[in-house]
This record gives sequence, C-alpha cells and structure tokens, in this order.
Amino acid sequence: MSTLVDSAPGYRPRRTLPLRVEAVRQLKRRRTLVMAGVLTALPFVLLIAFAIAGSPEAGENGRITLMDTATASGANFAATCLFVSAGFLLVVPVALFCGDTVASEASWSSLRYLLAAPVPRSRLLWSKLAVALGFSAAAMVLLPLVALTVGSIAYGWGPLELPTGGSLAAGDTVPRIALVVGFIFVSQLVTAGLAFWLSTKTDAPLGAVGGAVGLTIVGNVLDAVTALGSWRDVLPAHWQFAWIDALQPQLEWNGMVKGAAVSVTYALVLFALAFRNFSRKDIVS
Repeated sequence: MSTLVDSAPGYRPRRTLPLRVEAVRQLKRRRTLVMAGVLTALPFVLLIAFAIAGSPEAGENGRITLMDTATASGANFAATCLFVSAGFLLVVPVALFCGDTVASEASWSSLRYLLAAPVPRSRLLWSKLAVALGFSAAAMVLLPLVALTVGSIAYGWGPLELPTGGSLAAGDTVPRIALVVGFIFVSQLVTAGLAFWLSTKTDAPLGAVGGAVGLTIVGNVLDAVTALGSWRDVLPAHWQFAWIDALQPQLEWNGMVKGAAVSVTYALVLFALAFRNFSRKDIVS
C-alpha cells in the first residue's frame, strides 16, 4: 500500500497535513478559546483584587517581595502576574495543548483516517508537536502582554522596582520580561514532553493532560524535600523560578542556564519516546 502511494504522481509526504491546517483545526477548538480567556482574565482578576484590598504592603520583618511591588508600575504588575502563575497556571496550557493533541484524535476515532489520507506517522506527529508548542508559546506570551497593557493603564508606565532595592530603567524592562517569558517556556518543555508522550500512549485526553500536570506537581513536592540535598538539582522544578535572576540590576545567567539544560535534556528524551512509541503503535481508532 505504502509503495503504491509513494509512487503515485504528485504525492509528496512532506506536504501532507500542513502546519497551517493543523493550527486552524486546533485554534477553532473550544479548549483553546477557554484557555485564552482564562489567561486574559487573570490580570483583570488581580487588578480588581488590588483595587479592593489596596496596594500590597511589605511582609513580616519588613521583607519586600515581588508581590509587594505589584502596583509600582505596569512592568511590576506584569512580573507579578508571571510570578503567581508560573508555578501552576502556565503548566496547564502546555499540558493541555501537548497532551490533548494526539489522544483527542484517537478518542474521536479520526486518527486512523488521518494516517489513511495518507499522512506519514512522523509527519503527523511533527505537525501536531510543532502546533502544540506554538500554542504553548502563545499562551506564555499572552499573559504578560495583557498584564503589561492592563498594568500600564492602571499604574502607569515606569521603571521596574526591584524587591531587593533599586530599579530597572523603563527601557530595559521589556527585554528582561521577554527573557523571563522565554525561560518559563523552556522550563515547561518537560511538561510538554511528558504530556506529548502520554498522548501517544492513551486515547483518553484527560489522562494525558492530568498525568502531565500530576507528575509536574509531584516534582514540585519533591523539590520541597530539602533532605534530598543536591539531588534536587536534577529536578526541573528546582529551577522553575530561576528567572528571578533576570529581574536584578546585574543579569545573572547561571541558574537559568542550568535550569534550561535540565529541562531540554528531559524534554528531548520524552519527545524521542513519543515518536518511538507512535511509530510502533497499532492505530485502531
């Protein structure tokens, strides 16, 4: 069958299932619109909370955190939104887009029809992975973009006030926040790889998404166990807030480089497992 298809006039395996087609299909899905709505709403929720409760104050012993400077400027508000969402909320869209993409096709019994189109398995998986990562990156950008806009309107555009003292000039804040967003995306590649691999193992989208989120939470719990000592350095969760070093007068790269290396290593292994499993899987749905 494959030999006849490969020799058919005009057939080009690399032109099957274009990224544009897959992207449009995923964009029209309700879960994409709901996720975009949630991420867009978060800055407004925080804005209302600060309006009702008043500006944050320094914590115990006079210690100032990023949350305490949230209303200092639009840049501070955007940084605070990233701080409160990076640990869990931003995990959800990554797990959703990467964990649902293949499993949902299997649950709808449409996966075998895509392969019979015929779309080569590797091409199908590459298209779905590329679109899933693209949507995940868009989610990472959407939140701080809305927060920066909303915060600048509410609190004005100005320098980024640092909890440690001092500030970053207004012109330096956007590049630094962009660096933060980039690191958060890289650090979430572990979740993406885990969700994508699980998506090729099951035809239950909720299982793939929930499994990725659950194991990410387990990683956070293990990182809190200080008795593990240096073993925590190999946990992606240990480096998830290394981006704080980007919000310092002197940019520090050490923690972010280590965190990115750990995350990319795990992600490459998980993506490879996903392709290996899918290439050998008996597609019956």
